[in-house]
Amino acid sequence: MTNRPKPFFCGNWKLFGTRAESLALATGVRDGVAGITAADVGISPGFVVLAAVAEAMKGSNLLVSAQDGYWEEKGAFTGQVSMGQIADSGASCVIIGHSERRQLFGETDATVAQKVRAALKHNLLPIVCVGETLDERDTNKTLSVVSTQLDGAFTDLPPTELEKCVVAYEPVWAIGTGRNATPAQAVEVHASIRSQLRKTLGDKAAAFRILYGGSVKPDNVAGLLCEAEINGALVGGASLTVDSFVKLVKEGTAACTRS
Repeated sequence: MTNRPKPFFCGNWKLFGTRAESLALATGVRDGVAGITAADVGISPGFVVLAAVAEAMKGSNLLVSAQDGYWEEKGAFTGQVSMGQIADSGASCVIIGHSERRQLFGETDATVAQKVRAALKHNLLPIVCVGETLDERDTNKTLSVVSTQLDGAFTDLPPTELEKCVVAYEPVWAIGTGRNATPAQAVEVHASIRSQLRKTLGDKAAAFRILYGGSVKPDNVAGLLCEAEINGALVGGASLTVDSFVKLVKEGTAACTRS
């Protein structure tokens, strides 16, 4: 693949981190990746510390992302956080459609689509997650499941808006299990995603960033990122300590520049 895009590594902290812990982790990551210019790096803290972390990271090269967002601007939606509120907090990205949101909280392709459009309206970078369950992989439904999720997320989205997004392929069976897709398995899905995006983006699909997520660690990231189809990683557990995440980013970035 030519015109390989700049890799992007985003740590998803999920339900971890007090205010003090989150600020300490963010500061450590910021300092650890300060000299890295060949990749974009982001962190995704919890909502209650999002504004504090974003404020502390101002002026740095570290991006701050929300873990979810709601499509309505305002109203009687107790417990929801709008994309406008996320942007106002100082964050610049938002994870949408993570498998945990789909599996545990009823996220659907239709709600993912609404969230994508709301995020773009507020100039947030949508990190749109897709991926199959173990049963779907074992029954050879992976590519059709991922294709359906992509269609659902991006239906009727103009090319100029689609190219502002990022996709993260996250096989559900690999998230938090310690088991990750092999580079060959990941590349097959990434290539299929890019082929599907090409129908809308044409040649610009080559520059579209498709991340891998699912038990990515410092010791396996290079094997994944040396594949040109894989343009970064959405990282869970390995992003919860400074040393682990910074090492992962450095190993992944180096693999991209070597390949």
